[in-house]
Amino acid sequence: MGPAAEAERLVQEGAAARVLELGALLLDERPTVCADASRVLAELLARKPDMLVPLVDRFVEVAVAGRHRRAVELAAAALPVLARLAPSKVARHLDTLRASFEGASETLRDGLVRTFSALCVASVAYQKRLEPVLSAALAQAEPKTLARWTEVALPALKGEPHAAARSVVEGRLYSIPRPVAQQIATFLGVKLRPARLA
Repeated sequence: MGPAAEAERLVQEGAAARVLELGALLLDERPTVCADASRVLAELLARKPDMLVPLVDRFVEVAVAGRHRRAVELAAAALPVLARLAPSKVARHLDTLRASFEGASETLRDGLVRTFSALCVASVAYQKRLEPVLSAALAQAEPKTLARWTEVALPALKGEPHAAARSVVEGRLYSIPRPVAQQIATFLGVKLRPARLA
């Protein structure tokens, strides 16, 4: 049975126990076992993401210590979705996730920025804790990544956290390539001074 067929069967049967088994396999020593479980869970994420809520702890563990690329990519895709569905379950791991950001792969960093942004949307209570890591991410991002993250992070923030993160982005507009700077400026609703563009 292929991943899509198995995921569909799990949805039809509401097979919570099997979902937990697949989650445990994400940290399996054998790469093929881990990859197979990741494929099924990725299909499940696309079909019925709420079935993955019980795996929040496992996805955090994979994000921090996972060795297999496919499992880490799945965690990066799943955590932002789960942060919208079950923000308090994801927020319990905020300190762990923030601490892992610096050494994370580019794929995982992208997932974490989207996760942190989803939590900020879920509750303003998370914004003061997450604005520093979001601002640091915006300050360090490659130009194209900066454009993408700006469109995700800034709308999620309000008040002072929003102003602080926006200031970081605006401060970079004249040190990045013009096409990307223009894209960001258009999103922000600001006019660039052409003479100072990179």
